[in-house]
Amino acid sequence: MTICFYIEREKPYGCFSNFSAHGFLLDELYWTTSEHYFQAQKFIGTLHLEQVRLTRTPKEAATMGRNRSLPLRANWEQVKDDVMRKAVLQKFKTHLEIREILLATGDKVLVENSPVDYYWGCGKDGSGKNKLGQILMEVRGILRNEIL
Repeated sequence: MTICFYIEREKPYGCFSNFSAHGFLLDELYWTTSEHYFQAQKFIGTLHLEQVRLTRTPKEAATMGRNRSLPLRANWEQVKDDVMRKAVLQKFKTHLEIREILLATGDKVLVENSPVDYYWGCGKDGSGKNKLGQILMEVRGILRNEIL
């Protein structure tokens, strides 16, 4: 069986979205959402990291993070999956209520049902890589092993 999620408002799995309002401490800073953390890491070592971190909404963080007039870190393509994994793991370690939702999915396949994202989501036609879903399933396994 497959569980699809996309935006925060979709219950009960909206918490799987990087836009969900589940903040956490990571790298000695507080992040409002995992989207804030992920987008800010594109600008590590610059003032833009803090500008992204302080945006009001995850949508604003995403917009700033996708702004190619800002200096993207040179190794971004090599590290982006690990950055996402680190953020998602910290989010679910921090919030017991959503950790329980994730663990309750058992071994079901998790799919970010984004019609526009073919890397993190499944894309409009289902041919996307679903990297966010894969990372959530990895994090689920990590959390399950920590409990045992």
